[in-house]
Amino acid sequence: MTDAPPREASQTRCGFVALIGAPNAGKSTLLNALVGAKVSIVSRKVQTTRTRITGIAIEGDAQIIFVDTPGIFAPKRRLDRAMVETAWTGVKDADCTVLLVDVFHGITEEVRAILEGLKSGHAPKVRPVLVLNKVDLVKKERLLELAAQLSAEVEFAETFMISALKGDGVADLRAWLANAMRPGPWLYPEDQISDISERLLASEITREKLYERLHDEIPYVVTVETEHWQERADGSARIEQVIYIERESHKPIVLGKGGRTVKAIGKAAREELEELLGRKVHLFIFVKLREKWQNDPERYRMQNLPFNV
Repeated sequence: MTDAPPREASQTRCGFVALIGAPNAGKSTLLNALVGAKVSIVSRKVQTTRTRITGIAIEGDAQIIFVDTPGIFAPKRRLDRAMVETAWTGVKDADCTVLLVDVFHGITEEVRAILEGLKSGHAPKVRPVLVLNKVDLVKKERLLELAAQLSAEVEFAETFMISALKGDGVADLRAWLANAMRPGPWLYPEDQISDISERLLASEITREKLYERLHDEIPYVVTVETEHWQERADGSARIEQVIYIERESHKPIVLGKGGRTVKAIGKAAREELEELLGRKVHLFIFVKLREKWQNDPERYRMQNLPFNV
């Protein structure tokens, strides 16, 4: 069987779409729904997404390259500033910007700050798209009121009301964005759904399981790094990761009695990685202290974050 011939540029459309919003607006859940596969981790913990995660969707003759950016909030530390800078850079580089608003919480201080940014120094190339998320949690009258309030602040090209978790309205949003893409060749192969490396994906999956297990017990500033990845002769992968903590007091929390907690985290991460990678995974996780890792440029480079901001 021969490969299908490449599509001609005149037959295709392509473009970048930045997903922005306050922390926990549901951007990662929406990205996964738009792509139809898991490419970004999801957690109840705010500021879970730290770097730009790209998801690629095909809609008709259009290839849409979605960029899930970190939540935009008032930064207090270097890591916060790096995440917010990354989010606004995504808006600057994108062909289209989608503002996602959690209708349950409405217009928070973070949402107001984003609206101001869109009107001033971070204005996108074209009018942004407004997406009201979690519409199943509020009454229709509240949705219409919120849409009117937001549209009075910024002129949006279109407004969508969706439930990213349930998938309601996602297909209509994807179809509209596909039509908004400009004519041009596809930038990725038809079967590629993300440009995230397997090493970073593995780190992100383990960090997600860490947050799920220890949501209230440990701060979000813990980080996970995939330090060794060995391809074995039997087709499996041996992966060694380190969970870095900033305080010694966090170690017994992550390890758990007799190492039970970190073993449960590793088991959950391994099972999901095997499903995503389609092969056997041997995952080994260690917990180490690295004080003030937020001031280490190498840690930012590994997460594709700017350091000098």
